[in-house]
Amino acid sequence: MRAPRAFWSARGGGRPPRASGRQQPLESTPRYGVLLLLLVATYLLSASGFSVVIAEVQTVLFFAVLVLALRTGQASQRVITATIIVALLGSVAAVVAALSHTRAGDGAADLWKGLILLLTAVLIVRRVLAKPTVTVQSIYGALSAYLIIGLMYAAFYAAIDRLGGVAFFAHHQPANTQTFQYFSFTTLTTLGYGDFTAAGSSGRALAVIEALTGQVFLATLVARLVAAFRPSSGQSPADAGADAGRARRRPPSYSAHGSRLSYHRKPPAARPPAGPAGPPEPRGAPEAPSAGDP
Repeated sequence: MRAPRAFWSARGGGRPPRASGRQQPLESTPRYGVLLLLLVATYLLSASGFSVVIAEVQTVLFFAVLVLALRTGQASQRVITATIIVALLGSVAAVVAALSHTRAGDGAADLWKGLILLLTAVLIVRRVLAKPTVTVQSIYGALSAYLIIGLMYAAFYAAIDRLGGVAFFAHHQPANTQTFQYFSFTTLTTLGYGDFTAAGSSGRALAVIEALTGQVFLATLVARLVAAFRPSSGQSPADAGADAGRARRRPPSYSAHGSRLSYHRKPPAARPPAGPAGPPEPRGAPEAPSAGDP
């Protein structure tokens, strides 16, 4: 039996809810804290130089970073599965090429790592910009993308060094994973210590692009996110806009008590008791003299 429309009007003036068997999926909140910790651990492991097979370890870690970025994105399950399969096959081939310990194999592995990191950075930035609100996770995502950009350019520098046939750094400076990452992050942050400089034109051109990328990234994305950051109140912007619209449609005397809605009307003014009808007393008439007045 359907409830009468007057019942729903008394409950708030809205229309009765429609029964629907299809529910809208809730939007998953991205978690970039784990991704940021993994990136920091990857950088520290690469900078330490303790691992002998650092290229192979980096390939595995960068594949894990891509998987985490895909899981926090908004792509469909079919796209995620296809991307993971392709990235897995490419990472296995890169590890096999790096285990050959030849310049061509190491260069191919570095180029693949750079491409994986490029795709990961695009996914993270797209996801962060698509969110209507700025939260702590959005800032974590922007910082993760910044670290990924530095690691990506380091991989491209290594690929240029190993596939180009000439030394990448001037003055015969050592070219390894540690120095490439050091040169990449000093270029990204525009510190420019000058102890490592690119010797070839391709390396210099890529360093200029990285410096511009770092400045634009910090000046636009991170600064915008930090300026627009507000602590989450647990209410989505759509719900807040709906509440504001309902508040504008309500009369000023509207109030709610529990689950029942009521209108408080101002009580009528008190009227004098009704007396015998008589002629109205004229205004401004002089008072009658009393008996004791002269």
